[in-house]
Amino acid sequence: MKYMDEKHSDAAGRAVSAVIFDMDGIIFDTERLYVECWIDAGKEYDLADIEQVSCQMIGVNDILTRKIFNDQYQGTRDYDVCRKRVSVLFHSRYDGKIPLKRGVREILAFLKEQDIPVALASSTRIETVMRELTDAGLDRAFSRVIGGDMIRKSKPEPDIFLAAAESIGAVPEKCWVLEDSYNGIRAAAAAGMHPIMVPDILEPTEDMRRLAEVICPSLFEAMEYLQGLL
Repeated sequence: MKYMDEKHSDAAGRAVSAVIFDMDGIIFDTERLYVECWIDAGKEYDLADIEQVSCQMIGVNDILTRKIFNDQYQGTRDYDVCRKRVSVLFHSRYDGKIPLKRGVREILAFLKEQDIPVALASSTRIETVMRELTDAGLDRAFSRVIGGDMIRKSKPEPDIFLAAAESIGAVPEKCWVLEDSYNGIRAAAAAGMHPIMVPDILEPTEDMRRLAEVICPSLFEAMEYLQGLL
């Protein structure tokens, strides 16, 4: 995959005052794993088209995930039962050993060297976020961490990114956001920030190419891009 030509040329020369990270699909290789667990749960509970439905759930909080599920199955399946089964499958396979995405430690070290504040804004519940960061030894890597249950409106609304910026005293127009999901890119753009898309299991669409400042194949290329702005 080659993306780095997806640009916004007017970004050159801007000071990067903060970088905000999504978690699932950016820090951890969880999106693929959760989709696999949904597929397996779907076989048990006869969930038609569950792979497609689970991809729609990427990047949103539990409230919107529940709505997507219920809209699809129209009350014929119990969301709580299915979601609990997915959670059991996930934790039995990956608890305490969730793989990191390539370049995570390198980009965090680079930003620390540059004295650029970093925050994390995840649609996942804060309790889960902190547990997974702690397991990976990354609980002290971020100045502030915002979980999905701390914000009323989920991505694609901008609330979580605005809250993250405020928590570290950064103005939105000088914040760069690392995201893999469509809703995350939409939320960052709506917040007036600079979205960097690092695709995971969702390939860039024309809408993403329009909204993202740049599309990078990995966090290594995202790090190079940020370095060019400093």
